[in-house]
Amino acid sequence: MEINVASFCNLTSDHRIRKSNRPGFSCSSIGAKTRKRIKINSFCGLDLFATGNVRSCVVVRCSSSQENCLRPKPRPKPKPTVKHVDRGSNLDDTYSTSAFFDHIEKLVFFKRYEEALELFEILRSRGGLVAVPASTYDSLINACIGVGSVREVKTVFHHMIETGFKFDQYMRNRVLVMHLKCGMMVDARHLFDDMPDRNIVSWNSMISGLVEVGSYEEAFNLFLLMWGEVSDASPRMFATIIRATAGLGFILAGRQFHSCVIKMGFYKNIFISCALIDMYSKCGCIEEAQLVFDEMPEKTVVGWNTIIAAYALHGYSEKGLDMYYEMCSANVQMDHFTYSIIFRICARLGSLEHAKQAHAGLVRNGFGLDIVANTALVDLYCKWGRMEDARNVFEKMPRRNLLSWNALIGGYGNHGMGIEAVKMYEKMLEEGMVPDHVTFLAVLGACSYSGLLDKGREIFEMMSRNPSAKPRAMHYACMIELFGREGLLDEAYALIKNTPFSPTRNMWAALLTACRIHKNLELGKFAAEQLFGLGPEKLSNYIVLLNIYNSSGRVDEAAKVVEALKRRGIRLLPACSWIEIKKQPHKFLFGDKSHPQSLKIYEKLDSLISEIVELGYVPDWKSLLPDVADHEQKMLAYHSERLAIAFGIISTPDFTPLQVVQGHRICSDCHTVIKFLTLITKREIVLRDASRFHHFRCGSCSCGDYW
Repeated sequence: MEINVASFCNLTSDHRIRKSNRPGFSCSSIGAKTRKRIKINSFCGLDLFATGNVRSCVVVRCSSSQENCLRPKPRPKPKPTVKHVDRGSNLDDTYSTSAFFDHIEKLVFFKRYEEALELFEILRSRGGLVAVPASTYDSLINACIGVGSVREVKTVFHHMIETGFKFDQYMRNRVLVMHLKCGMMVDARHLFDDMPDRNIVSWNSMISGLVEVGSYEEAFNLFLLMWGEVSDASPRMFATIIRATAGLGFILAGRQFHSCVIKMGFYKNIFISCALIDMYSKCGCIEEAQLVFDEMPEKTVVGWNTIIAAYALHGYSEKGLDMYYEMCSANVQMDHFTYSIIFRICARLGSLEHAKQAHAGLVRNGFGLDIVANTALVDLYCKWGRMEDARNVFEKMPRRNLLSWNALIGGYGNHGMGIEAVKMYEKMLEEGMVPDHVTFLAVLGACSYSGLLDKGREIFEMMSRNPSAKPRAMHYACMIELFGREGLLDEAYALIKNTPFSPTRNMWAALLTACRIHKNLELGKFAAEQLFGLGPEKLSNYIVLLNIYNSSGRVDEAAKVVEALKRRGIRLLPACSWIEIKKQPHKFLFGDKSHPQSLKIYEKLDSLISEIVELGYVPDWKSLLPDVADHEQKMLAYHSERLAIAFGIISTPDFTPLQVVQGHRICSDCHTVIKFLTLITKREIVLRDASRFHHFRCGSCSCGDYW
């Protein structure tokens, strides 16, 4: 039978038949225009003969039976399986001793660590001290590291000692690593000190283990001891000890290690360069960190992440964002850590537009399901009032850790959505997550922000009964604020007196705020005295006391507070607010007229004030302005946050939500004005002040007029 198969060569790219692993296949000179005859054996049971120019036509002639032509496709080989061993079975009948050891090693190879250790327990329970080969012990060490069990480490190591196992240098190092990886630092140090011989691997393992647990000083001293004995170190060792220097903040030693690296020719090592950048950053030398980065022969993603994190650490968020865009221009393949850092920078800057672009990059580069980056993204959206976006990201996560839950619960609480926060807390418990002190802080804070007194009491009492979740000072402060919001000042004060530890500044500050809201002058004055006695003194606490005196007409006492501020050198700085429009931040000071569109801004603000006056707004001329000088009270209508909002209204389409940040506590009059503005503009306004988030919508605020 002959079959004329036209365009056979088109089955392969570039019109040429590619090489095959099948025997007898030859592709030499297959594209030549001279006449060739090529036989291809075992190609689906066919003998193929190519004649003439292969690119034009191929004649296929079947030289075997139809049965061979219809040979089924070979099935894939099944993966190796490991037979399950019943603890109750007679192992002597099933396995020889060597087969038993092979079975343990196979289980470890397939990362079935618990089963491997279980078989080892069966081996020990059979009686007698069975000698175990070194390869099986090596596998058992991997199993112990995999499960991280101190008990299993002790069991395996004691069996090695009891059976008289002869340790070589390799196995000594392996046992040392096993103890270090499982957190048995004291035992590991004893093993290290008792070693008859130590090679560079021994030193590396011990010093690296100490650095991992934060024992930087001990690691540093051990390195000096090693240097005296060996006078040599690997690049990995230098990278590790530079990390220890960073942890100690010892810049002088860090510079000396930097010199050693250059002299020994390790300067081009990427890991050492990244460690140096991190060290200089943590020691406060950001310029030197940048120099190390600039001189890196190859700028990897780890190097970029390290320098961006360095700028973020020192508050240079704008510079960190600029470095991120330089990284994009350099076509460096980013990882999930890159996006996590950028999301945290955007959260600090309040730059939602930059964050959205980074979010798109996260999904585009295949990290859309990464738990670390998505948790940072949830936290970002929560911090800037985009709770719907935060919830959407949270729901799409394939798995969530405790940080993810805490971020969303805290976000709901900060925006006054206490009921939603409590629901998420209860859902977290239903899914088997164990809350930590941050979880309790988030849910108690949500209860205090939303006035959920009964639920807050229930959770706080449950914590008090649980020895592993005893309330801390921060949890007491949340309950004091919750009592204060409900006007239960006596209960709040009693809770402070009955704390099992000394009252903190946050507790007294919460009571002082409650006294301001409910105009309890005497208790507020007492709380202020206790607060100022703890130090360091914060301007916001003086502002609260000033408001108490001002609202009660105690002008003389208010003047004394101002004099106390002057004596202590605490200055009232001009209020500042800013808003981001089209990825560009715009800053406004009190009564600011430096903006290019100041005329339009003031015209719009005057028009808005006129409209809300018609709705019933009455200026609160007695309101004491926070963080501003006294003469600025004469210009009550032109506070910085109002200017920022007016600019946002004239610069964005209708119904666009506005996001304003300010460095001071919002005054009560501005709080009232913004509630009216949401009614006439139909916009949602989120304002983050020095105290908390204020989520204004439809004439109300998420704080419930309590801040």
